[in-house]
Amino acid sequence: MKQPTREQDDTLYQAILTLKDLDECRRFFHDLCTVSELRAMEQRMEVALLLDDGLIYNDILERTGASSATISRVNRALLYGADGYKTVIPRLRPSDE
Repeated sequence: MKQPTREQDDTLYQAILTLKDLDECRRFFHDLCTVSELRAMEQRMEVALLLDDGLIYNDILERTGASSATISRVNRALLYGADGYKTVIPRLRPSDE
């Protein structure tokens, strides 16, 4: 199997950057992903927000139904990942201005 080039790898991310609003984003991801893939990503984002709020694993599990493995994976990404969650979480929070 041929390995994708960096340019091919970036095509998805470039496509996402062209989306203009929530509706376009939602429609693109519905075309791109299966229902279970979308649900998994939505759940991980919810878990990241709750971890950022300081909730403990048991409370997050109860609220989201996420497995402890998923919660742990998201927590690891928050602590040691590429800072993707750390970039977007503050942008999702209402500002105190």
